[in-house]
Amino acid sequence: MTNSASEVSAQSDDAVHCAFFYGTLMVPEVFYTVCYNSKTVPDVIARQHKFSPAILHGYSRRRVRLADYPGITEDAGHSVFGMFAEGLTKANMDKLDYFEGAEYERRTVKVKLLEKVGDVSGEGNVEGEEREAQVYVFMPTQNLEEKEWDLEEFKRDKLKLWSRGDHIFADCDPAKPATVAAAV
Repeated sequence: MTNSASEVSAQSDDAVHCAFFYGTLMVPEVFYTVCYNSKTVPDVIARQHKFSPAILHGYSRRRVRLADYPGITEDAGHSVFGMFAEGLTKANMDKLDYFEGAEYERRTVKVKLLEKVGDVSGEGNVEGEEREAQVYVFMPTQNLEEKEWDLEEFKRDKLKLWSRGDHIFADCDPAKPATVAAAV
């Protein structure tokens, strides 16, 4: 009896991982480009991943100076809207570490899944289950602007560039992947 592609990939990893995406990776085409080098993937691959709206408390998201992407930093009293991603393999996490690079540190955090998504300021959010996730925290805080990063602006103005495999990794340095920190 043969295994399906999803069974094989799930069995080839020791564990399945979860992450919280708050920037460019919230867009499926960018996630698939980073993890599979294509903005579209076969259904068998897409079904391995589940994305749910979520909120991360105690952090704020800012634009990275001279970049298309954001960074988050710890910031009591603030929250970041994003996507909780399930079904990530070790290979996916390795590619995400490489993509995020040395400016980011991967941490384990607790996020709240959103049963209802409110407006852009979070008014009307209905929080549900708390889940543990990996998140990439931006370390050189001096490179962050005060301005909040805007997902809709990114999708409108930059997405086409970010969903090409040859563009995504152009500025990444494989010798300097993101670091992994202990649970926060």
